[in-house]
Amino acid sequence: MLKDLVKQCRSYRRFYEEERISEDTLKELVDLARLSGSTANSQALKYYLAVDEAVCARIFETLTWAKALPDWDGPAEGERPTAYIVIACDQTLGKHKMWDEGIAAQSIMLGAVEKGLGGCMIGSFNRTKLAEYLNLDSQRYALDLVLALGKPKEKVVIVPVGPDGNTQYYRDEEKVHYVPKRDLNDILL
Repeated sequence: MLKDLVKQCRSYRRFYEEERISEDTLKELVDLARLSGSTANSQALKYYLAVDEAVCARIFETLTWAKALPDWDGPAEGERPTAYIVIACDQTLGKHKMWDEGIAAQSIMLGAVEKGLGGCMIGSFNRTKLAEYLNLDSQRYALDLVLALGKPKEKVVIVPVGPDGNTQYYRDEEKVHYVPKRDLNDILL
């Protein structure tokens, strides 16, 4: 059921690095994005697929991880993503398609969960350095999101927002990751 996939589709930040993802799997996931809605049907999004360990390591260097966890610098060696999908907007086909990136990314992430994978949508990264590493024309392609993917090595639990209203995610001493969610009645107008 879709609700179960959505509940399992969390931001995972630690992975079993020895379990690699194939390029064919990434293509299957991007095909879900291809079939998703697009503003004015412009289909301006393009996808860079990375499964090669050296390329993945270069992409990893450009990323900023979990700003809400100031004592954590990101996944350690052995727990890093095993694949990436870089989402870019081909500005010759359309500009300012940030809603398209969200639709595409969610489609990809739901497909990943269905395959037993997980990931994290990352918008905080060094765009200039990443475009250079991937040899992408930064005048033509606006780099918008990086999807870090792998076999999840952590437990993520949805919990209710407490009385203080704080929605910031956190980890306990066992490294269980908690994501506070508002009650349905609290978000209905």
